Amino acid sequence: MPFPKRRIALWGWPLVVLRLLSMAALLALCVPLHYLSVPFSARRPIPRRFLQGVGFIAGLRVRTRGARPARHTFFLANHVTWLDILGLAGSTGTAFVAHDGLAQIGPLRWLCRLNDTVFVARHDRRSVAAQVAQVRTALADTGALTIFPEGTTSDGTGTLAFKSSLLSAMEGDFDIPVQPVWLDYGPETRRIAWVGEEPGLDNALAILARVRPVDLTIHFLPPLSSEDRADRKRMATAARTAIEAARAT
Repeated sequence: MPFPKRRIALWGWPLVVLRLLSMAALLALCVPLHYLSVPFSARRPIPRRFLQGVGFIAGLRVRTRGARPARHTFFLANHVTWLDILGLAGSTGTAFVAHDGLAQIGPLRWLCRLNDTVFVARHDRRSVAAQVAQVRTALADTGALTIFPEGTTSDGTGTLAFKSSLLSAMEGDFDIPVQPVWLDYGPETRRIAWVGEEPGLDNALAILARVRPVDLTIHFLPPLSSEDRADRKRMATAARTAIEAARAT
């Protein structure tokens, strides 16, 4: 059954155009600044600020709760929509682990690379060892890295099972905090969630046509204990349990 197409009110289209033009102008400003700053900053701050700016233009308003993360942190977050990336990057400066399908889209691949995105083939079990090495290298290079262990977006009212294969990167003596993060869009969650077979463009246009802002509260939950990090499956279970417990309070 096809996903029901969202309807955009007539007055929403001028807002969509205005926001897209503003994003294009921000990109035109940030690209030269990025390349000028590369020799002077290993952490590449401009792409993170660009993502934060895109979120603001799209109507995203972010608040944070809980313990602020350390500079080097591995985040495990629930996944609701593409706005998750804008909110987290702007708040923490994190890079992301993404499915390699995104790497097939030229302009998107270029933008992701600017933000140090790690592309992985989630369904290729033969390459897990290489992907784990990629994740460890990215953590050392970027300082903060986020993975969405559900592997896809949900409707935000619950958390899908966490896939654990890439969490092998945090096993052993790799001493970087592993911190669960709950992304909470409040009562608007169902309206902004990108789920099912809905085309990404339809979801993006519907959000850009909103007059009301999208409120996101990022809950930084306590980092996992050494016991919870004993192995990848325990990590996945502990992080998901922490997010579900925060959602229930």
